[in-house]
Amino acid sequence: MEIAFLERGAVAMRNSTDPDVVLRYTEAEWRAFVLGARDGEFDLQR
Repeated sequence: MEIAFLERGAVAMRNSTDPDVVLRYTEAEWRAFVLGARDGEFDLQR
């Protein structure tokens, strides 16, 4: 994964083995993702 921080707080993310597909997020979307990851929202139930 490659992550680039763009102007105005935007973030772009792509898979380095498939660089043609780029996902772009607003600052608020990225912040929500990072906070969710820190809080364990994406942990798999075992």
